[in-house]
Amino acid sequence: MESVTLSSGHSMPLVGLGCWKIEGNVAKETIRTAIKLGYRHFDCAADYGNEAEIGAALQEAIAEGDVTRKDLFITSKLWNTHHAKEHVQEAIERTLSDLRLDYVDLYLIHFPLAMKYVPVTEKYPPGAQMDENGLPQMAKVPIQETWQAMEGLVDAGLARSIGVANFNCILITDLMTYARIPPAVDQVESHPYLVQPVLRRLLSRYNIHMTAYSPFGYPSYQVLGVPFDSKNFLELDLVQEIGARYGKTPAQVALRWNVQKGCSVVPKTVTPSRLTENMSIFDFKLTDEEVSAIDALDKQVRFNNVGLPFVWNSPLFD
Repeated sequence: MESVTLSSGHSMPLVGLGCWKIEGNVAKETIRTAIKLGYRHFDCAADYGNEAEIGAALQEAIAEGDVTRKDLFITSKLWNTHHAKEHVQEAIERTLSDLRLDYVDLYLIHFPLAMKYVPVTEKYPPGAQMDENGLPQMAKVPIQETWQAMEGLVDAGLARSIGVANFNCILITDLMTYARIPPAVDQVESHPYLVQPVLRRLLSRYNIHMTAYSPFGYPSYQVLGVPFDSKNFLELDLVQEIGARYGKTPAQVALRWNVQKGCSVVPKTVTPSRLTENMSIFDFKLTDEEVSAIDALDKQVRFNNVGLPFVWNSPLFD
């Protein structure tokens, strides 16, 4: 497994296990299997609703000697309901309690959206609080306030690195005008139908590492009923032919493409054979021509538009 050194000085494996949509009843077994197969990077979030089960797996793996805490790289995320400065530490403390850890390696602002506060003792995970018209109840909390509280988590030793997710170029540029501790990571949707070349260049300029979530594109969202009328890029002749040249699957080609463009990837699976497959992308390299050909598949299709009625199919996250 290859790694990247973040601007914070900490090392992060380039392939992690994305824990979104891993049901609680299989989360513990999946994490234990992944650790035995060699995974050390786990991408978690309070909103995924499975951190308690993941924590039980991590504790058991450490106790049985399969891994040490120092070997692991654990990411979690601040949910929208806890953006106010007085609520950020409450959120990470609940995450740490569920994960049975003293610190996380990386803590991200999950979305650049502040919603009405919900105490962790009242509803957890809190999700989105909706009003009588079915619209989310937003909170007047600027990102600057949230970021300063995130920096406090580093000062307190609760997070070794901090970053953001779903931030576009404008939001990153603004954040860099006041950040005392710059974001180490911006985690965004990235796949051959959403190449994001401008964002990639901006993040490189600021030495912010890009992590690609949903690297397989539409299959991650099909079960959610997200509309899409094009062919899955994993089924395209181009991607399949490239894979055949190297004896690799289309999924491995998609992951390798993102890694060669300087990203880490956090694909989700609960299938042991695919856990192994997703890690096995460091024994081949795409040519510049192959990378360019995959780049040319870009449709600027974003499947994760938060799902809020007033931003669905809007340019908010472009």
